[in-house]
Amino acid sequence: MAATGANAENPENHNDCPVRLLNPNIAKMKEDVLYHFNLTTSKHNFPALFGDVKFVCVGGSPSRMKAFIRDLRHLMRKATGKSKGGRERCGLEPGTVVITEQAVDTCFKAEFEQIVLGKRVIRKTDLNKKLVQELLLCSAELSEFTTVVGNTMCTLDFYEGQGRLDGALCSYTEKDKQAYLEAAYAAGVRNIEMESSVFAAMCSACGLQAAVVCVTLLNRLEGDQISSPRNVLSEYQQRPQRLVSYFIKKKLSKA
Repeated sequence: MAATGANAENPENHNDCPVRLLNPNIAKMKEDVLYHFNLTTSKHNFPALFGDVKFVCVGGSPSRMKAFIRDLRHLMRKATGKSKGGRERCGLEPGTVVITEQAVDTCFKAEFEQIVLGKRVIRKTDLNKKLVQELLLCSAELSEFTTVVGNTMCTLDFYEGQGRLDGALCSYTEKDKQAYLEAAYAAGVRNIEMESSVFAAMCSACGLQAAVVCVTLLNRLEGDQISSPRNVLSEYQQRPQRLVSYFIKKKLSKA
């Protein structure tokens, strides 16, 4: 998580908090406002609200996460006691679940680049290896769908960044596209999306155990358009949710 041209941070050791807060300015603020959540320390007791949180799950859309919450509640009732939805695949059958080993950029490097104060900053996109293996084991126990471990390529846009031929702009040939996607596959890439690298970089920098789970909807080595029926795609997108729900249930049952 070291930045180019800057010293690596030495986060404080918070005995009561596993999260590394890499911003010394916050401690000096009279009020910390989380604008995107409409929360502020002056009006909300953060430790009381979130002190017992054990899992944080994020997804690609509000409707997808509502469905996930319903499934999770149902699973917890049955038990009595990092998912994401569909993404494009690279060389896998549709419906295959991919647990991300590394989030890589479009040059297949496991790093996230950001411009901060006009300077290029590089952060590592390490994901928790133990979580990857635990999720893979959970999938084997579920035995409902094929699951693989592979790299996830995170791009800046949906079209040229992903080597598509169907966007408003296209500066390469179909042969160029095919060669690039085959190189991605050779580099361990098994699916493509647009969020994993910043998620992995932030969690890695803050010392959070994190994993990314996606499902593949089409094989980009064979085309750019999704052809599966809507009901099939809907079932595909539930697969990462079922896997993560099972993982949470298993963890809580041991607590």
